[in-house]
Amino acid sequence: MTTASELRPPTPSPSPSTGPGPRTAADLLAAYRPGPDRALLATPTRTLLAEGVHRAVDDPAAAGRLLGQARPGGGERLLVGAIPFDPAAPARLFVPERVRRAGPVPEPAGVPLATDRAGEGRWRSRAVPEPDGYRAAVAEAVRRLAGDSPLEKVVLARTLELTAPGGSDLAAMAARLVHRDPHGYTFAVPAGGATTLIGASPELLVSRRGTRVVSNPLAGSAARSADPVEDRRRAEALLESPKDLAEHAFVVDAVRAALAPFCAELSVPARPALLRTAAMWHLSSTVTGVLREPATSALELALALHPTPAVCGTPTAQARAAIGELEPFDRGLYTGVVGWGDASGDGEWVVTLRCAEADGDRLRLFAGAGVVAASDPELELAETAAKFRTFLHAVGLADAR
Repeated sequence: MTTASELRPPTPSPSPSTGPGPRTAADLLAAYRPGPDRALLATPTRTLLAEGVHRAVDDPAAAGRLLGQARPGGGERLLVGAIPFDPAAPARLFVPERVRRAGPVPEPAGVPLATDRAGEGRWRSRAVPEPDGYRAAVAEAVRRLAGDSPLEKVVLARTLELTAPGGSDLAAMAARLVHRDPHGYTFAVPAGGATTLIGASPELLVSRRGTRVVSNPLAGSAARSADPVEDRRRAEALLESPKDLAEHAFVVDAVRAALAPFCAELSVPARPALLRTAAMWHLSSTVTGVLREPATSALELALALHPTPAVCGTPTAQARAAIGELEPFDRGLYTGVVGWGDASGDGEWVVTLRCAEADGDRLRLFAGAGVVAASDPELELAETAAKFRTFLHAVGLADAR
């Protein structure tokens, strides 16, 4: 059974730190503390801890010019943060005063951190919409897909709002997320005011290193099982599922179309492989390319790709309109883009998935599922419940409906 874990971008040697302080990935995880001027990014290629705001950036298109300016006192200029689902909304990006760097979290990551089982009695939860409301939204989307509309796919999300006195230890939560899925992309970045966006995405939107470009679109999912035999059966069934293969093809075609104008060479797998996280199996295609113009940055590529059908649907305009009508909340940064870029144009930008907004006593979790004409509302509800598990594990809660 083929998996996509070995297709992640190659791991470079750790880059020099741009500031004093801890130098190993474990040290950076231990040093992170949430705040409006701090960000943690842990990817398969590196770990970054950014501190202090040299300049806030709400327009991603202007970020390239800012990164090209000379930095007082010398040193490398880096951009970190998040871009919302709605490209017209203000971004939450900043150029930090100091960046500490290390290599990736080692694999294996060692003994997983224990989950605080006291969370079972401490957190109160509320689903928005409630399961019946989500099933009804999926059924309405399926009805539209079967009609005369040009809509071919729409991604519908729901939220789980958790509250507890004192909230959660976000530093410990980030460490749990990293150790649970060390091949993923863990992030904890400012989201406005006292809010922190924290999560562990499995999906690389785009990375650039020199002229080499990598995108790893995911679409089509199945929940993992603790039984190895059942887990393998689910994975193999996903690889042959017509519904999931069709959903995946929408995304891969969109990624190919978005990257083609920028690339002199572009390689797209004929069939997806499997990518596994602790909670889910995903259909995965690793698209690689060589830039036509070396000046094209990772952030420019990310903006050209965002949003993909994996988080919005297709065609984009019709899918976005359906989301606005069928989802009873504003996605904000969820299903946007989060990551880093530097003045040379290199960077890693991932799709903002498996995440939550943390603000005081409140955690707001997000999960979505791709709806196509063959979708079953009950199965799409179950998929979102499975996707919540990544975060529920980090706060010590059992599965949610």
